[in-house]
Amino acid sequence: MTPGPNPPAERDPSPEQGPAPDPSPESDPYRTNGRHESPNERADRQWQELVQEIRVAQTGVQILFGFLLTVAFTAQFQHLAPADRTIYVVTVVLGSLSTGALIGPVAFHRIVAGRRIKPEAVRWASRLTMAGIVLLLATLVAALFLILRVAADHSVVPWLVIGVLAWYVLCWFALPLWVRSRHTQAHPGGASRPK
Repeated sequence: MTPGPNPPAERDPSPEQGPAPDPSPESDPYRTNGRHESPNERADRQWQELVQEIRVAQTGVQILFGFLLTVAFTAQFQHLAPADRTIYVVTVVLGSLSTGALIGPVAFHRIVAGRRIKPEAVRWASRLTMAGIVLLLATLVAALFLILRVAADHSVVPWLVIGVLAWYVLCWFALPLWVRSRHTQAHPGGASRPK
């Protein structure tokens, strides 16, 4: 039995072939954060992710805002103290502002669609969404404050509201910021990259 042919030895690339391509992210202008995508592809992906996030927030704010609008037409509303009516008006205005900010990206996208400015549209829509989330936080806290003033002993209301506000801030801002700082590192280009 004769042995088979020896496998070819690995050869160094010849000068004609040139050096092997550099696989590092810095060598590929379309490779960012471990993804191989062009700026337009990245903007499309970011837009789809943003739309999913907005749907969650919009559902919550629309249910809350719809509930707030009906309160003024109930019999108990006529018996609210002037201070509670003021809190109610502030809460409704905050809910309206939050609704506007969270629906804003949809109108923004519709108006700029086809203008080839998707990356800029994503940036502005993201800012509107964050403004809507902050306004939603204020709406929830104001609504909770109003309801607890009517339903609970006034001495415990501030502590309950502060506790719930702290929980919202922890879940919505502090925890994501902590995870982002813990699990990202500085990229030579100045951006953050996942480990």
